[in-house]
Amino acid sequence: MLGERLPVELANTRYAVRGDPRDGLLTTEHLGAWLRDARDRFRTPLADDDLLGVSEAELDVARQLRDAVHELLTAVVAGTDPPQRAIGTVNRVARSVPRWPQLRWGELPTIESGTRGRPVAAALAEIADSAVDLFASPHRDLVRACHAPGCVLFFLKDHPRRTWCSEGCGNRARVARFHARRLAEG
Repeated sequence: MLGERLPVELANTRYAVRGDPRDGLLTTEHLGAWLRDARDRFRTPLADDDLLGVSEAELDVARQLRDAVHELLTAVVAGTDPPQRAIGTVNRVARSVPRWPQLRWGELPTIESGTRGRPVAAALAEIADSAVDLFASPHRDLVRACHAPGCVLFFLKDHPRRTWCSEGCGNRARVARFHARRLAEG
């Protein structure tokens, strides 16, 4: 997790290791672990039992949503129109589970999502809602692809000097430039 908005984090479950493409959502356990790592960022309450009980159907929806958001991010970075099927997938997942805000009163008042659906499905719908908000807002102009060697991740350029998705990618890019200069010098 890079601290990006949830749709970007989900899209970044397609990543690369030394330029070799990887999929971070191969199994229901992978999706459960990803949701657990992001659990505090959802309005939808996700209990441990919910995360251990992720279904194959929910994994399929998560992959479809991830791939659609990835296509939208790619189109935004390229300055092209996204495929209609990607937009349709995001909209379908956003409306798939009825949800509503509920006030919870504890030490501090908080908002939690109520739902008639399974919590994992509601969390995926919440990610789709967030994608709609991102792509329909001026924040879409902040979407960038990381250009570090071998990286395929996206991020939102939240600082004028930000160039990479993470410090690690920044370090790899600087090391690659250093070695290229040394090689050019002979």
